[in-house]
Amino acid sequence: MYNEMLPVRDMLAPNLEAASLLEMLPDAVIFLDGAGKIQYANARAATMVGTSASELFGKTLLIGAPHLVTTLLYQAVREAVQTRIPLQVEYRSPVTQTWLRVYLTPTSEGIALFFHEEKEPKQSQEPVNSREGTYLELLENISERIAIVTPEGLLLEISQSLLADTQARREEVIGKPFTHFPMWSSAPDFQEQLSVAIVQASKGETIHVETRISPCACESLDLSMTLTPHCDVNQQVEYLIWAGYDITAQKQAEEELRALVEAIPQLVWIAQPDGSIISSNQRWCDYLAMTAEQASGDGWKVRLHPDDRQRVLDVREVAISAGIPYEIEYRLREGTSENYRWFLVRGIPCKDSQGTIRRWFGTSTDIDEQKRTEEALRRSQERGHALMASNVIGIFIAEDNKIIEANDTFLNMTGYNRKDLYQNQVNWLHMTAPEYSEITQQAHHQLALHEYMPPYEKEYICKDGSRLPVLVGGVMTQLDPTQSIYFVLDNSARKALEQRKDTFLSMASHELRTPLTSLKLQTQMLKKQLAKQDLHKADVALSRMEGPLSAVTRLVEELFDLSKIQAGKLEYTQETVNLNDVLQEVVEVMQQTQTTHAIVPHVPERPVFLVGDRDRLGQVFLNLISNAIKYSPDANQVEVNMTTSAEAVTIDVCDHGMGIPQEQREKIFARFYRAVTPSQRNIPGLGMGLAIVSEIVKHYGGTIMVESEIETGSTFHVTFPLDRQ
Repeated sequence: MYNEMLPVRDMLAPNLEAASLLEMLPDAVIFLDGAGKIQYANARAATMVGTSASELFGKTLLIGAPHLVTTLLYQAVREAVQTRIPLQVEYRSPVTQTWLRVYLTPTSEGIALFFHEEKEPKQSQEPVNSREGTYLELLENISERIAIVTPEGLLLEISQSLLADTQARREEVIGKPFTHFPMWSSAPDFQEQLSVAIVQASKGETIHVETRISPCACESLDLSMTLTPHCDVNQQVEYLIWAGYDITAQKQAEEELRALVEAIPQLVWIAQPDGSIISSNQRWCDYLAMTAEQASGDGWKVRLHPDDRQRVLDVREVAISAGIPYEIEYRLREGTSENYRWFLVRGIPCKDSQGTIRRWFGTSTDIDEQKRTEEALRRSQERGHALMASNVIGIFIAEDNKIIEANDTFLNMTGYNRKDLYQNQVNWLHMTAPEYSEITQQAHHQLALHEYMPPYEKEYICKDGSRLPVLVGGVMTQLDPTQSIYFVLDNSARKALEQRKDTFLSMASHELRTPLTSLKLQTQMLKKQLAKQDLHKADVALSRMEGPLSAVTRLVEELFDLSKIQAGKLEYTQETVNLNDVLQEVVEVMQQTQTTHAIVPHVPERPVFLVGDRDRLGQVFLNLISNAIKYSPDANQVEVNMTTSAEAVTIDVCDHGMGIPQEQREKIFARFYRAVTPSQRNIPGLGMGLAIVSEIVKHYGGTIMVESEIETGSTFHVTFPLDRQ
């Protein structure tokens, strides 16, 4: 066995006996030093390599005898050097196609290799440390371009397809730097790129590179290359596997596709499976005012409208996760300007035969003009709907005398419903009160002449026979001259206001005349008594004058306050007010003057402070308690409750009187409004107190509400916020 031969130091000793022994061996013998360089080769080895022993001296095995080296032998040498354990490998020579069994024996100076030729591989029964098989058959028959490279960048193995590209012999390239491979010898940029890739791959990183090379002057070739490191059991990189794929047809198709993409008016982009953009047409870059590098990846997202950003990201994330097409509308900023335009964006996944997404293809179509048109139409429709939904103005569309459409406000005004409308039972001519026929005909004649009807007053006869004062105007529609749109304003409130004004003048004159008449009589009596020098009776008369004078004074003050409110000039002082004290004082004063009712206050022990006008706040309580007494003539008690919370203070004034009808509860805070029930007509007052109270409460950011039940009583709730300065 070769493992039992003389030590290397003896065989390399300068004596003829050792040299003769090695030269006489039938097998090739090569000694490598610790650096992997050939220190000795016998004649058989030189013959096998096809050179002289002196030519081999000092070269590495890969460079000196490249056609003997295979990946298996390269791995075996590395392993023997690292482990210092003899081993053997068997493979077929790539050049002679003969089978070689190589024995590797570590020595103190390096390693000895003994090459033994065999006609066919032996099936050894002895357990040996060997590597079975070879890459050669695979590399000879594989259609792809494959090469095996050492971590230092020297070519170790090469496939026949890659050799055929350059028409070189294997021994001409094996052991040479892979960066000097003839196929790209005239491409210095790629040689530099490949050199960097080999360094990175030698550190354990898989590298992908695409390039275009010219194997000959009349041909160009696009290659996609991958450098994959192969590691031993210690995770040390043994060699690199270089794989090259011809993507010329693919690149040509991509260029044709790019020419097509550049020709279409949309913004077009291509993205990786995770949605990161890797390429786009020039229109995309021009619109964003970005370079291709700036717009790639997620760089384009800075141009997204802030209000659309999260919605866009959510839709894309769902589509990418599910691998389904998506469509979304969003705004993109035009370059660095502040102008945003709407785009319709579609993304479609491109999948391989296994259903794995390889790319996303997307288009962004400018729909800004369309969106503006849609928005204008939407706003127009909203305005139309809002107008039709108005709870203030009644609107109907008529064809001749027949009303064919109307909003709820008009139907509620006149007492009709949609069933009546759809059964053609609503006719504006039949609804017109007879005394308004002439003015109505004049208005419609004006509409026919000028396509516009100036507003005029009339009365409709409602479904229940009642009359409704209205203000009516109209226009002729542009689409259908037989149809017109009419706008109807309920005029009953104004009519009622006019009536209230007349009533107010009557009531005011009566309310002022009575105390003034009494005051006059008492004055006359005082004059007579003074004339008789009866001072006692004069004192009584003067006392009687105080009540009427107070009533007149209060009426005058309320009228004065209302005039200030109407002018927006009601005056307020600013001071810290103890609301408990104000309420107690008002209750005490009212109790002294109003002996018919017991006023029962419930005030918290802890004082409540409010920044405001003490007199105005007292005016609120005075009016509410006074009204509670006036409108509960048959009761004997009024409750006043104050409650507090962290945010507000609430004062409730509760009586047990007549109650307020539901339809009047929203009107009682209006100026000069008085209830019109028979039982309430004889109660004095001008309808000014609650209007003043409402204004004061509103000034302090508070609220006033009423709960009431007929013949049971009413409760007024006043709330003031405590955090208002």
